[in-house]
Amino acid sequence: IESSGLKHETGGMATTIEAPDLDTLFKIIEKCHEAMVKMGAQRIHIDLRVDHRLDVEASIESKLKALGKR
Repeated sequence: IESSGLKHETGGMATTIEAPDLDTLFKIIEKCHEAMVKMGAQRIHIDLRVDHRLDVEASIESKLKALGKR
């Protein structure tokens, strides 16, 4: 994920990636999956949640700022 150069944040329960489009995001997920296979993982579980806003500019920072206002 770091080598992608995209903004990202790793938390206790999830990793947030800010990608310009779905194709870019899916390629990163595929690379992560391949890396886990190469590491010998016997089971890989991926939960994916996409929040694609078309009505406003959204970023990791704006979402964290909005949480602080609540």
